[in-house]
Amino acid sequence: MLQIPSTVRRATLAGLIAFHILIIIASNYLVQLPITLFGWHTTWGAFSFPFIFLATDLTVRLLGKGPARRVIAQVMLPALVASYVISVLFHQGAFAGLASLGEFNLFVFRIAIASFLAYALGQILDIQVFDRLRGLRQWWIAPSASTIFGNLLDTFLFFSIAFWHSDDPFMAANWVEIASVDYAIKLIVSLALFVPLYGMLLNAIVRMLPGQRTATV
Repeated sequence: MLQIPSTVRRATLAGLIAFHILIIIASNYLVQLPITLFGWHTTWGAFSFPFIFLATDLTVRLLGKGPARRVIAQVMLPALVASYVISVLFHQGAFAGLASLGEFNLFVFRIAIASFLAYALGQILDIQVFDRLRGLRQWWIAPSASTIFGNLLDTFLFFSIAFWHSDDPFMAANWVEIASVDYAIKLIVSLALFVPLYGMLLNAIVRMLPGQRTATV
């Protein structure tokens, strides 16, 4: 863990909390929009959620495991409420009007609850794996392994809770295929783009800190 001034640490944590909430809201909305990719069913949410794991791994590396867990704890409830509200207002990609908030939407609520549980457990696993491996000489092993295991738990836990016997016939019938393709896309995006980006961002951040020139990523 690097020595970071307390003012910078507080600002970083606040920014990370806001970033996590934004990505969760966006992903919970985008997961309602299925797409077909090379003949396989998936959702647009597969392309947005990997940003969470990038942010979490940077948090553990820069600030430590404890602050990363505090970010998760402070994100969960606001993200749950905000995700439900946004997903009801823009159900299936169309604005439903403010009156839609007056009626309880079980389909969207299941998505919000699934996101709540999958996010919490997936991020805790990601933090634990990354923290155990971050001391290795090969810097890429920790973010790669934490991404593989964290995304696996998050993806299949989310889809099983949200869409098993869902009111949406398409999602109920295809959630296993969608989850599998979703996980594959997350891994490709994360390992090909976000793991290298992790190294670049970490070194860029460290160079901006007083007394630091380069990071042992």
